[in-house]
Amino acid sequence: MRERPRHFARWALGAVALVAVLVFGGPYVYIHFVEGEAPAALAASASTAVQPATGTVAGNWQVSGGSEAGYRVEELLNGQSNTAVGRTAAVTGGLTATPTQVTEAKFTVDLTKVASDQARRDAQFQDRIMQTSQFPTASFTLVDPIKLAELATAAGTRTVDVNGALALHGTTKDVAVPLTVVRSGATFTISGQVPVVFADYRIDNPSFGFVRTEDHGTIEVLLHLTKA
Repeated sequence: MRERPRHFARWALGAVALVAVLVFGGPYVYIHFVEGEAPAALAASASTAVQPATGTVAGNWQVSGGSEAGYRVEELLNGQSNTAVGRTAAVTGGLTATPTQVTEAKFTVDLTKVASDQARRDAQFQDRIMQTSQFPTASFTLVDPIKLAELATAAGTRTVDVNGALALHGTTKDVAVPLTVVRSGATFTISGQVPVVFADYRIDNPSFGFVRTEDHGTIEVLLHLTKA
């Protein structure tokens, strides 16, 4: 009879240890082995040789295959950090250029097509967070012309500071963002990251359940443009 308290104590300690493993070790296992590593940021690749430029830049250019846009947000799960990434290829739009500069540009993303690697996260994104039934798209409209400098006449890579208007979740705000522009052959490739503070666009706290997120994130874009 005297052994029963000892057995109970050992059982209780074992139960506490198991709970600790589930609470603190569970998120680690989930993030590092189930969730997996987040994809690298969208970026214009400089790994391949740039081809000589063909044709003039003057005219209309439109979004072509391989273009993507999406979000990147840091999550916290019981002390374990995780990077949430959602993307879509449903990007449309284009730009108009003279022989020396871009004069007009507008790009639109279909937010109803954005998806991550987790269905539950996607459901939260579509419904409670972004309310895509009411605000199905996000768009960026150029405000000031972009001088193309050497890219007007030759292939190469250049970083340009761009001023535009970002329309998101029913709110439009001016943004300034550096973009990487690559001219190669008959194609322009543009990439960039736009910081977004959720409250600025009246977006509710994206946290849900036991997942907590930061109050800001990043919109990532990768655009391939060809002559219309």
